[in-house]
Amino acid sequence: MRLRERVAVVTGSAKGLGRAVAQRFAREGASVIAADIDEREGEALVQILKGEGLEARFVATDISDENSVKQLMSAATREYGRIDILYNNAAVLCSEQEGLLHEMKSESWNYILGINLSGPFYCSKYAIPSMLKNGGGSIIHTGSPTGLTGCAPMLPAYSVSKGGIAALTLVMAAAYAPHNIRVNSIVPGTMDTPMNRYILNDPQTREAFRRDVPLGRLGKPEDIEGIAVFLASDESSYCTGSTYMCDGGLTNL
Repeated sequence: MRLRERVAVVTGSAKGLGRAVAQRFAREGASVIAADIDEREGEALVQILKGEGLEARFVATDISDENSVKQLMSAATREYGRIDILYNNAAVLCSEQEGLLHEMKSESWNYILGINLSGPFYCSKYAIPSMLKNGGGSIIHTGSPTGLTGCAPMLPAYSVSKGGIAALTLVMAAAYAPHNIRVNSIVPGTMDTPMNRYILNDPQTREAFRRDVPLGRLGKPEDIEGIAVFLASDESSYCTGSTYMCDGGLTNL
């Protein structure tokens, strides 16, 4: 078990990619703090893990609220004494609130950036002191192809938030490398998760997205698990400031 005796905070852990990673981290030996705004699904996940004899706790968290994040990290250190791994996964995709930039409501822009970019900032800000005290750690951000290319012109806020994640990864990696805190990001492609269900529920659209992927299929939550464990573990001890694509070759086109 590659994460034995580590403490991992996973945001957005109630569904999709975050849920898969939280489960895998726990099965790799980590004590997992599962954080999400969805209390019902978050608690259900923790009960599954505890039923397997694994160590996990759920903390209801709104990552766009700085005080909520402070309480999350305080709960983690109070329960387990340290934080070794932070997986910044929580995000929103609100296509109904987006469109051409000049037509967007400011409230929608602030809402999306508040969760997708300010949220990882808050989580990192309040997890890093524990990592500094403990002599190191691993922070993993979740990016998107939309933050690297102009592939989603009708999602300006989401794209900008993920572009911010790419920049945040670089600046944090440079700042904290001397303290043995590694910062990397994973960029999923078109994943078959609840976040994308609004568009993938249409069979024709789903097939069009599938055809665009060189590996010939949509991504699944479990496709993220291996690379997340690699970046969280000592196996990636010489890796920081990098973006790891997990998109079936989509961005190679």
